[in-house]
Amino acid sequence: MTAAVALTVAGSDPSGGAGIQADLKTFSALGVYGTAVLTALTAQNTRGVTGVHQVPAGFVGDQLATLLDDVTVHATKLGMLGTADVVRTVAAALADRPGGPVVCDPVMVATSGDRLISEEAVDAVRTDLLPVTDLLTPNVPEAAALLDVPPATTVEELAPQAHALLELGPAAVLLKGGHLGGEESVDVLATAGGVLETRRPRVRTSSTHGTGCTLSSALAALAARERHARNELDWAPLVDEARDYLQAALEAGESLGVGSGHGPVHHFAGRW
Repeated sequence: MTAAVALTVAGSDPSGGAGIQADLKTFSALGVYGTAVLTALTAQNTRGVTGVHQVPAGFVGDQLATLLDDVTVHATKLGMLGTADVVRTVAAALADRPGGPVVCDPVMVATSGDRLISEEAVDAVRTDLLPVTDLLTPNVPEAAALLDVPPATTVEELAPQAHALLELGPAAVLLKGGHLGGEESVDVLATAGGVLETRRPRVRTSSTHGTGCTLSSALAALAARERHARNELDWAPLVDEARDYLQAALEAGESLGVGSGHGPVHHFAGRW
């Protein structure tokens, strides 16, 4: 019996709540062996990002090639890629899915509001990365940036935007409606088979650092487990399981007492 293996391709967060650190914690919490390719170093904490040091695209490609030459990866999560060159390098490396199904969290803006990706890179995500993506997980501002339209302001606007994102190439889209407010957090899953809404009670908490990273890495971990066990993948039940995991992590986040800004979610809620 071998382990299910997931890969995260993302940037580093010294405070541990987002990026590579959040992804590896999520993989571990969900019983998956985690591997990682680093795309950037950030200087950040729970209050914001003060600097980004990009890893050259060639070395990102070297990391991917060396890892995949040796380790069987069952699913891949993509996070902050940063530059157009890195986006194109990663897209080319994953075009034939050597790392299993690809979950792409198109990280563009941190929870704190700090911009994490260049304008040229947004174009590269749209043209190069989305066609090799199996599940795209944008929030409302990211969906608007990819579609070059105003952000959705109601739940009813989510489904049309999710459909429009499907036309850019991903096999499925989970459009996250957390920015819309309200008593419930509503996400929309769009696939070739139709649209499903998934709802959870909104958690009133300041510990929201890394929520997008955590949800997308949970989806990659669950996809890795499914692909490891059987050659089938249905995103709908995985979305529900990943949202349940994130809900518990959000509810327990403040118990960690980490930082003085937007603290992290608790990746090991119910496990520690």
